[in-house]
Amino acid sequence: MKKILSLLLASAMSLSLLAGCGGAPAPAQSNNPPAGGSSSQGGSSSADPAATASPIKVAALSSGYETAYPGMWQEVCDAFTAETGIEVQLTLEKNLEDVIGPSMQGGDYPDVVLLATGREKGLTEQFIKDKLMTDITDVLSMTIPGESATVSGKMIPGFVGTNATNPYGDGKTYLAPMFYSPCGLFYNAGLFEEKGWTVPTTWDEMWELGDKAAAEDIALFTYPTTGYFDAFFYALMYSVGGPDFFNQATSYAEGVWDTAEGQQCFDIVAKLAEYTAKVTPAQANESDFSQNQQLILDNKALFMPNGTWIVGEMADAPRADGFAWGMTALPAAQVGGAGASYAFLEQIWIPSGAANVDAAKQFVAYMYSDAAADIFLKGGAVQPINGIVEKLDGDNVMFYSIYDTGANAVVGIFSAYESVAGLGTVREVFFDPVNGLVSGNVTKDQWVADIKAASDQMRENLV
Repeated sequence: MKKILSLLLASAMSLSLLAGCGGAPAPAQSNNPPAGGSSSQGGSSSADPAATASPIKVAALSSGYETAYPGMWQEVCDAFTAETGIEVQLTLEKNLEDVIGPSMQGGDYPDVVLLATGREKGLTEQFIKDKLMTDITDVLSMTIPGESATVSGKMIPGFVGTNATNPYGDGKTYLAPMFYSPCGLFYNAGLFEEKGWTVPTTWDEMWELGDKAAAEDIALFTYPTTGYFDAFFYALMYSVGGPDFFNQATSYAEGVWDTAEGQQCFDIVAKLAEYTAKVTPAQANESDFSQNQQLILDNKALFMPNGTWIVGEMADAPRADGFAWGMTALPAAQVGGAGASYAFLEQIWIPSGAANVDAAKQFVAYMYSDAAADIFLKGGAVQPINGIVEKLDGDNVMFYSIYDTGANAVVGIFSAYESVAGLGTVREVFFDPVNGLVSGNVTKDQWVADIKAASDQMRENLV
C-alpha cells in the first residue's frame, strides 16, 4: 500500500508540469449546456438538499460487481435515501452509454454518473474534453452524510489529484475516485501447479513459457477486448521506462516513441500478438468478450489482462477441474527489474447539466461512508477509504497484496486533447489495432507509424 500511495502522490505532483490532462477523447457532443460547477448552474441552492430537491437520477454501469452481488447499487441508493431523505431514481445498465446517451442529447441529464474512462464509447472522455462536468472540489471538504468525517479525511491520500480525477491540471476535481482495482495478468493457478510451471517474472521467461504451452495446444495470451490494453499498456510503459518515461509518453512528448523504451513497448506487444489465441479478435467486443475470458477457465489460454472484478463477472461460468484464480503483475522489462500493476480507478461525476447538483454532491459524498463501502464490498468493489484493505477476504486478499510483493503501482491516463477531424481516440489509435496485429491484418510498422502521427496531433491539441 505504501508503494501505491507514493506513486499516486508522485503522479499528482507531476500534473503541474503538464499543459493539460485527462483521458482518451471521443467525438464532440453538440447542443450541451455550458460547463460549470456551482449550484447556480443547475439544481437546488438550498442548504438542505432534501427539502427542495426532486428525486435525483443516478446512472451507474452494471459491471461484474453487480453480477457478484445483484442489487448492490439499489441497496446503496436505498441506504442513502434512508440517511438523507433524498429519493433516488437508479438507472443500471451494462450498456449505460447507449441508454443515457439519447436523453442527454435532448438535454435530459442524470444528476450523477458512475462511468469510468477507457470504455469503447468514450462517453466520460467526451464530457472531460468538452468540459461538461461539474467542479466537485468542494465535495472533498463535505461531511459524509451520517458520519462526522469529511470525504478527504476518509479517503486514502493520493487518490485525488492525478489526471484521472483532475483532468485539467488546474487543481480542481471533476471526477471522484470510486472503486479501485489492481490490474494484472489473470491465470489458472491450478493449471500451473498441475504442469509444474512457474509464473514468469521477465518477458524472456514469458516467451519460453509460451513455447511450452503451444506444444500442448494452449495459447499464451488472450484479452477480453482491446480496451483492456489501456491498463496493460500503462503498466508496460512504467515497467520499461519508469515514471519519467511514463509521464512523457502519456503527455505525447515529442520523440517519445522513437526512444529505446518506446520501441521496447511496441516490440513486446507485437510479439505477444504472435502468442495470442487466434480466436481472440473475433470475440473481442462488448457482446462476446466473456468468451475470451472463458479461454482462461477452459485452459485454452494462460494469461489475460483484467481487474479484480473478473471473479464476480465469471462466477457462474464453467471451469476446468482444479481451477483457482491467480494474478500476477506484468513481467519486468529486464532481469532484476520490478513488475508493474496498473491501479484502475472507476470514477463518479456530475454532469454540468444536472438538475439537482447540491443533492448530487450529497450522494457522491455518501459513497465514502462506511455503510456504502460495506455494501460495495459484498460485490467485491473496493473503495479508496482508510482501513478498507483490512476488511478484504477471499481472492481479494491476494489481488490487493500485489503491491506488497514487489510490483510497482501505476496510476494515470493519457492526457485529454481537443477534437480534431480524422483523429481517433486513444483507444482507437493505440489499442484497437492490436486486433489487427493478432489477425495479421496490421503490421507493427503500420501501428507504430500511426501512433507517432496521431501523437503529434494529440500533443498540439491538449485541452
